[in-house]
Amino acid sequence: MTGRVVLLCGSPRLEGNTALVLGECAKVLEREGIETETILLAENRILSCTACGLCTGGECALDDSLNDIIRRIREAEGFIVGTPVYFGTARGDVLSALQRIGMVSMSSDSFLSRKVGGPIAVARRGGHTATLQELLMFFLINDMIVPGSTYWNMVFGRTPGEAVNDEEGMKTVRRFAENVAFLIKRLQ
Repeated sequence: MTGRVVLLCGSPRLEGNTALVLGECAKVLEREGIETETILLAENRILSCTACGLCTGGECALDDSLNDIIRRIREAEGFIVGTPVYFGTARGDVLSALQRIGMVSMSSDSFLSRKVGGPIAVARRGGHTATLQELLMFFLINDMIVPGSTYWNMVFGRTPGEAVNDEEGMKTVRRFAENVAFLIKRLQ
């Protein structure tokens, strides 16, 4: 394997549509020779950033599981975030995690800089574009490399398993994963 990507699944459902979409993304990355690790936020309790300014040592001062997640991202060449869309936006714990991860990176050694990755949004009907824009802010302000695809990284689906029937969305996610792998290999 050449390189590693951490996939952060923001769904509260361990086997929901977002997890299925990220699973397909991981399959493509592994087929391309990239090791993957998926972190499920459903298995973690993530607090919101308090802007305490105590993260200059490379860790967050808040006591939850985020520092372990940060360590795993720090060791990877890529980082992909998948979230379901709730009320037209990413889930709150996804944003809390990203804000704190970004704050630690910016306040210490900029470990996110030049990692390859991007966001994926999964929703029943709408809010994908706003969610992608919201999450892209995290990737871009942290000096990360975000490849494109054949469309925006959005997949439609409501009931468990329905997202994999969105042929265009799944094709887009597969191509995005191929592009992440391509860039990681080129940058090595």
